[in-house]
Amino acid sequence: MPPNPFELSTPYAIITGGCSGIGLSIAKLFHEQGAIVDVFDLQRPEEDQLEAWGLKNSTIAFHEIDITDQEKVKELVSIISIKRGIGILINNAGIAHVGNAVTTSSADMDRIYQVNIKGAYNCMHAVLPFMQEQESGVIINMASIAAIVGIADRFAYSMSKGAILSMTLSVARDFIKKGIRCNCISPARVHTPFVDGFLKKHYGGQEREMFEKLSNSQPIGRMGTPDEIAHLAFYLCSKQAAFITGCDYPIDGGFTRINN
Repeated sequence: MPPNPFELSTPYAIITGGCSGIGLSIAKLFHEQGAIVDVFDLQRPEEDQLEAWGLKNSTIAFHEIDITDQEKVKELVSIISIKRGIGILINNAGIAHVGNAVTTSSADMDRIYQVNIKGAYNCMHAVLPFMQEQESGVIINMASIAAIVGIADRFAYSMSKGAILSMTLSVARDFIKKGIRCNCISPARVHTPFVDGFLKKHYGGQEREMFEKLSNSQPIGRMGTPDEIAHLAFYLCSKQAAFITGCDYPIDGGFTRINN
């Protein structure tokens, strides 16, 4: 990989949901650029998978943890603060849901809230005291274009991503004097294993046609890639982005601003 023109503001990074898709791309990029990375996910990858990814060494650690459990999150963050330090938090973990305000059940709403909203809050709640003490830190929250654009059958998911955007602005305002920056990234459709699984489950036998339809819903004519999101996250965590806080960054192939 060629030298990166940007330099991380701190070498210590926590990435949630870092075992697949966008989170995995972020973990790989930060690791390649010299960061000391702690990945939070529900399941730790097998040793052979870590080796295949090139992530089996002492500068990256994978932790099995449910981010909806505040006490466990606080305990793990405290341990990391002693062993390595707290510098960057990337709240990437999240789940999707398909349904409108009628077809979305109470259980669906609770599940989305617990993971997408409370999970992100739990991680910020845990790291912010350490960032305040050292008077520095960077937080990146993964929002979505669903936070700012009406998307059919994404009632609960859109609710959760709207909350992520609002929480980002609140944290940026409340902690700016402590040297802590907080921004969010709002991707449109990104080609991840989740997309392939979704198409197989809901459109068996029509995967190719539906993939093209979803790709063409973005003016640029394709889905984004996890690596493209990762590079934006890297920049926002860099020294060169030190003047940026309280911002939402749509990375959407023109979806929110350009009509087809």
